[in-house]
Amino acid sequence: MRFLALLAACFAFSAAAQTYPSKPVRIIVPFAPGGGSDFIARFTAQRLSGSFGSQVIVENKPGAGGLLGIEQGVKADADGYTFTLIASSYTVNPALYPLKYDPVNDITPVVQISQGPMLVVVNPKVPAKTAAELIKLAKAKPGTLNFASAGQGSITHMACELFAYMAGIKMNHIPYKGTGPALTDTISGQTDLFCTSTATALPHVKAGRLRALAVTTANRLAAEPNVPTLAESGVKGYDVALWHGLIGPKGMPKVAVDKMNAEVNKLLKSKETADQLQTDGVSPKGGTPEAFREQIRKEVALWKKTVAATGVKVE
Repeated sequence: MRFLALLAACFAFSAAAQTYPSKPVRIIVPFAPGGGSDFIARFTAQRLSGSFGSQVIVENKPGAGGLLGIEQGVKADADGYTFTLIASSYTVNPALYPLKYDPVNDITPVVQISQGPMLVVVNPKVPAKTAAELIKLAKAKPGTLNFASAGQGSITHMACELFAYMAGIKMNHIPYKGTGPALTDTISGQTDLFCTSTATALPHVKAGRLRALAVTTANRLAAEPNVPTLAESGVKGYDVALWHGLIGPKGMPKVAVDKMNAEVNKLLKSKETADQLQTDGVSPKGGTPEAFREQIRKEVALWKKTVAATGVKVE
């Protein structure tokens, strides 16, 4: 009897796997249309619609720095038809804001889509050709260097705060309302330093409007192999990446998780996907739901520790 029950369960699971999805799937993007997260979601959704044989719809739910859309996604029905695209800022939020959900235990991780470094760039007038020289300059003149960010509590803000803390230096934070104005003022010399995506910074580095000092990940950037990592520049252990991934509500059916994970991993192996993601300064990542959960868990702990050590607050 037990064997027959197990056999029936296997057949039922196989049938469910073959019929999923049986209706449109939606991906919530907790940011406005037009940004990097929206681009990655729409590119992924378009390809998945073909492989699923069922429509995958992107719904933008901006507000509260992404918290509004994430909360809607986390609290959606766990039927396997609502996913949320999250970015690396997802792991920063728990350290800065009171959340209505547990960012690790109230979700179903599905797959990490992308990963890439940020570039630490300075205005060419800053008398530092390397990150080591910048650290030396900051130690010689504490509090005289200003770093820009895309906003308080953004990943670009926290990456610089962590850099300053691990390097033992003091810099002034100048928050902006978005990447555009922060970049503009760093190029003009109103601010000295900016940690931002390679897609944003690299064209200006190549044009001589900015100087690249380091990348924020443990590995160098293939497109700029001569730019060292911060870890190589004296900030041992520093490793911060920009990434995107898909999560679902807690308790999402395994058949939906497995199907989405498999299809996204297949998509990430194509050259077209790699080329498209590279335009946003990131590379395909992929992997298991378990690996993605561990990445989220590790980064949530990192940013909580960073905020506790630095006293960073958002207003």
